[in-house]
Amino acid sequence: MQKTVIASLSAALLASGGMGLASAAGGAAVTTGMLEAASKNTSSVLSFGMGSEGQRYSPLAQINTGNVARLTPAWSFSFGGEKQRGQESQPLIHNGKMFVTASYSRIFAVDLKTGAKLWKYEHRLPDGIMPCCDVVNRGAALFDNLVIFGTLDAQLVALDQDTGKIVWKEKVDDYAAGYSMTAAPLIAKGLLLTGVSGGEFGIVGRVEARNPRTGELVWSRPTVEGHMGHKYDKDGNASDNGVTGTPNKSWPGDLWKTGGASTWMGGTYDPATGLAYFGTGNPAPWNSHLRPGDNLYSSSTVALDVTTGQIKWSYQNTPNDAWDFDGANEFVTFDMDGKRYGGKADRNGFFYVNDAATGKLQNAFPYVKKITWATGIDLETGRPKYTPDGRPGDPTKGEEGKKGKTVFAAPAFLGAKNQMPMAYSPQTKLFYVPANEWGMDIWNEPISYKKGGAYLGAGFTIRPLFDDYIGALRAIDPKTGKIAWEVKNTAPLWGGVMTTAGGLVFYGTPEGYLKALDAKTGKELWKFQTGSGVVAPPVTWQDGGVQYVAVVSGWGGAVPLWGGEVAKKVNFLEQGGSVWVFKLMK
Repeated sequence: MQKTVIASLSAALLASGGMGLASAAGGAAVTTGMLEAASKNTSSVLSFGMGSEGQRYSPLAQINTGNVARLTPAWSFSFGGEKQRGQESQPLIHNGKMFVTASYSRIFAVDLKTGAKLWKYEHRLPDGIMPCCDVVNRGAALFDNLVIFGTLDAQLVALDQDTGKIVWKEKVDDYAAGYSMTAAPLIAKGLLLTGVSGGEFGIVGRVEARNPRTGELVWSRPTVEGHMGHKYDKDGNASDNGVTGTPNKSWPGDLWKTGGASTWMGGTYDPATGLAYFGTGNPAPWNSHLRPGDNLYSSSTVALDVTTGQIKWSYQNTPNDAWDFDGANEFVTFDMDGKRYGGKADRNGFFYVNDAATGKLQNAFPYVKKITWATGIDLETGRPKYTPDGRPGDPTKGEEGKKGKTVFAAPAFLGAKNQMPMAYSPQTKLFYVPANEWGMDIWNEPISYKKGGAYLGAGFTIRPLFDDYIGALRAIDPKTGKIAWEVKNTAPLWGGVMTTAGGLVFYGTPEGYLKALDAKTGKELWKFQTGSGVVAPPVTWQDGGVQYVAVVSGWGGAVPLWGGEVAKKVNFLEQGGSVWVFKLMK
């Protein structure tokens, strides 16, 4: 392991137990207890998802439907430099500071009251990084007096919150093999949980648990069936921790060795169940004719025992995925009818409700207008009802064995919902889902694995389904499957959502607006032009009796890189890199 921690510091951190670096921060250390109660903490935003459950709901109501029209900028901070591109980061708020990551593996600490830069860390990236979907970063994690984030060359970096100095740094995997990191880490039961990106390069997805104070591995759980899990002692020695699934049961031949299933969006954790939930990406390669079988545990939700690294349950949203319908989207836990469930708006166009403790499917229904690959989900078996001839054709049966039959498929591979996180309000009992309506022509091609090379075996062309809109923010009832209201958007929605006890829903658009809607009706109550596209989720907190709202602005992400006809429709949008903070005008 690549270390920058000196032995004496490492020993001191381990000896300090639960307080870690607290003495340096004057009692401002972030503890496990604080993180488990983060969704109720109105003075801070301590984790991605505004609470490890991922609901993105705030109990704050100072800003509400009656006064949100008076929302005005308090300050703005520019990331600067020439390094723009997509800005998908969710800020963290703690101890008078905002911690916000930016494109090209940068992170800033900003003074909450003034917007002044306190420090910046800019990771030195090698020339050979291979991020599939822009040079983005979605955020960091806080623990003790550390702020921890992943980098595009597949490293984890822990910095002192007060100074920005490196405390430890660990290499997670080989960027030259296609590994990268874009998700915000997750702290659960005092462990640092992270996933990996790179499913388009034939990597093997996994979840790792580390000691957040030192970066030392505790356990690792692969998310492709047939790979051995491991646990690690205090000296870093690995021992077997059981194979994931059953070797060769759902994967043919040796394809499991480069099976994809990357955990590129990170995970959620629910203290009520004690489980961490990670979505897994597409199987590799995209050409499904090479890998008959369900290809576990790709395109799934995997529930993990945080202490042991064992899979407690899994649910596969798209068995034998042929359309790049990653199942990496977030699993958001919530209460319904006296039980704990999880909701997931999958890229494949269906919204799933699973028992959070067992994984048993409770409900599944479409949340977009057009789905071609399946006619529905069988609630008894949990399996899709596949559409005949909905799968791209086998290249070996095509003309000269070079290209299989082209099919039109909806949603497009960028998904009915992609990286942009949804929100859930226990007040309205609705999920607020940023959805997109698009389809694709897709065909399969012959492919073989080459380390570090694109591993698709497919070609595609994305196009809109409707003339007047692509994106739609939809309020969805998880019990009935009905859409309570929707607000259409010309460009695809690519930023996340937040909802509050003030009866509001906040979300951003690629056209540059941060908007506030009435959570019950969808009526637009306020909007502000940030100067560049918003592809990040907003947050809110209270300081000195004043409620603030913040969002990162900066157009980019997968759409301009992979969007085909859709990308041409939005090529007028300008890049940027800044964070905006708002409060009510006096």
